[in-house]
Amino acid sequence: MPRYNPPVRDTRFILDRVLKIDNYADLPGFANATPDTVTAVLEEGGRFVAEVLFPINHSGDQQGCTRHPDGSVTTPDGFKEAYQQFVESGWGTLSAPEQFGGQAMPHVVSTAFQEYMISANMAFAMYPGLTHGAIEALLAKGSPEQQEKYVPKMVSGEWGGTMNLTEPHCGTDLGLIKTRATPNADGSWSITGTKIFISSGEHDLTSNIIHLVLAKTPGAPESSKGISLFVVPKFMVNDDGTLGTRNAVTCGSIEHKMGIHANSTCVMNYDGATGWLVGEEMKGLAAMFIMMNAARLGVGLQGLGIGEVAYQNAVQYAHDRRQGRALTGAAEPEEKADTLFVHPDVRRMLMEAKAMTEGLRALCLWGGLQVDLSHKAASEEERQLADDLIGLLTPVIKGVGTDAGYRIATDSQQVYGGHGYIAEWGMEQYVRDARIAMIYEGTNGVQAMDLVGRKLAQNGGRAVQTLFRIVTEEVAAAKAEPELTHLAEALEKANGQLQAATMWFMANGMKDPNQVGAGAYSYMELMGTVAIGLMWLRMADAAVAALAEGDDEAEGGRAFYEAKLVTARFYADRIMPNAGALRRKIESGAETIMALPVEAFGV
Repeated sequence: MPRYNPPVRDTRFILDRVLKIDNYADLPGFANATPDTVTAVLEEGGRFVAEVLFPINHSGDQQGCTRHPDGSVTTPDGFKEAYQQFVESGWGTLSAPEQFGGQAMPHVVSTAFQEYMISANMAFAMYPGLTHGAIEALLAKGSPEQQEKYVPKMVSGEWGGTMNLTEPHCGTDLGLIKTRATPNADGSWSITGTKIFISSGEHDLTSNIIHLVLAKTPGAPESSKGISLFVVPKFMVNDDGTLGTRNAVTCGSIEHKMGIHANSTCVMNYDGATGWLVGEEMKGLAAMFIMMNAARLGVGLQGLGIGEVAYQNAVQYAHDRRQGRALTGAAEPEEKADTLFVHPDVRRMLMEAKAMTEGLRALCLWGGLQVDLSHKAASEEERQLADDLIGLLTPVIKGVGTDAGYRIATDSQQVYGGHGYIAEWGMEQYVRDARIAMIYEGTNGVQAMDLVGRKLAQNGGRAVQTLFRIVTEEVAAAKAEPELTHLAEALEKANGQLQAATMWFMANGMKDPNQVGAGAYSYMELMGTVAIGLMWLRMADAAVAALAEGDDEAEGGRAFYEAKLVTARFYADRIMPNAGALRRKIESGAETIMALPVEAFGV
C-alpha cells in the first residue's frame, strides 16, 4: 500500500528562504503569517491530511460515489466523517476574508496546505476546492445581499459550491451553450438546461450546494458575449438563513470515469430551477473566468500534488526493491542483489521527478504570493506587476504542471515494474487521477493558446517583458556567485531561446495565425522550462546562503541544502537544454502540421 509524508521541510524552505514572506508582514493578512504560525499550519495540516484523508484515498477510489433513485448521491465510506473533521478544524477557512468567517491568512499559505490535501486525497480535495472558486466569484461579482446570504456558510464549509459550464455539445466553446434563463416577476430567473462534467455536483457532505451556472437570457446573442451567470442553490435559502424547499436541480447521473472515482462528477438537470443573476446580464463569462483562473491554479497544484506522492512512493520502492547489480560492481556484496538506486535509468526517472516537483512547488507558491500581492501590495505599481505575472503564468502552471504531474506518476509507476500495474500498490490510481488534470478547466492545448493568443499580447506584451527582465536581472546577479554561475548561464541560454521564440511569433503570427497555433504548446513548455529554471536559481541561491550561514538545523541542515544544489545542477544539465529543441519546433512553423489533406488521415 502507498504512503505519504507531507513535504513540510521543503515548503518552509521556499516560504522562508526563497519567497521570504516575512518581508510582507506589513501587508493585510501577512501579519498573521508569522514563522511559528505558518509552521503550525503546515505541520498540523500535514498531520490532518496524512492521518485522516490519506487512509481513505485508495478505498474511496475502489468504492466510488453512488447515485440513488431519488437523485441523491453518497460519497465513499469515511468521506462524510472526514469532511466533518475538515470543517470542524477550520482548514477550509485559511485564506477566506474575516468578515465572512475566514482566517484571512495569505493565499500563499493556503496554497501550501492545498498541495498536501491533493497529495493525500485528490478526489476529496476537489469538494472544498470548487467551493473556494465559487466564493471568489461571488465576492468579486455578487451583490452584497448574495454575499451575505451564501458566502459565510460556504466559507465555514457547511455549504458547498460548484461551477456549471460544460454542456453535452460544447466544452471550451461556451458560446454554444443552450441552457436558458427566463425572468420571473419577482426578479429571480428560471434556469432550464443540462450541464455535464460537474465536479461535486451532488453529494452528502454538505447541507446545501450553491451552483454557479452559465445560461443565456432572452434575446442574448448566440456567442460568448450573450452568456450570463446565475447563482442557483440546491435548497432555497430563507431570509433568516435557514433552508427552504428543494430547488428544481437534480443529478441525472454520475459519469463513469478513468479516475477521481471518489468525486461525484455529475450530469446536472435544471428544470426551471430558480436562480439569481450574478453581476450584469450578458457579462457572465468575465465573472466565470474569476472561478476559472482560480481553478486553473488549483489544477496546476493537482499536477504537483499527485507528482509528489507518486515520487515519494517510487523512492521508497527503490530503497526496498533489490534487482540486479550496479554496472560498476556489486554495491552491497553481502546481499543477493543491489537496490534499484544503483541503476542510472531508475535514478534518471527519480531525479527528473525530484527536480520537477520541487521546482513546481516553488513556482506554485510564488504564484500564490503573486495572487496575494495583486490585491494587497502597498502600491498600484506593485499590484499591477503581480497581476501581470500571475495572469501570464496561470496557463503555464496549469499546463506544464499537469503534464509534469502525469509524467512523474507514470515514471514512478515504471520504477515499480510490474508491481506498478497492480492496483494494491496504489500507483495505477495516481496515473489515472493525474490524467484528468491535463483535460479539465481548459485542456492543456487550450492553456497554450490562451498563453500565446491572449496573454503575450496583452498590454503591449508588458507581462512577458516583465518576466524577461526579472530573469535577466537575477541571472546577472547570480553569475557573480561561483556556486551559481553554471545554473545562471544555463538559464540565460533558455531565456534567450524564449525571447527568440517570442520574437518569431511577433514576426510570423500576424501573417499566418496557424504559425502561432502550431507552436503554442512548445512555447508553453519553453516558458515553463524558464519559469521553473528561475525557481531553481532562487532555490540554489537560498541554499548557498544557508550553507554560508552554517544553518545545520536538525530537520534539514547541510544535507538538505547540498541536495538542493545537486538537483539544481541536474535541472540545468538535463532539463534546461530542452529549451533549444522547443524553440526549433516553434520556428519550424505550421507547414508540416497543416499540409496533409484531411482524407489522408484515414478513418
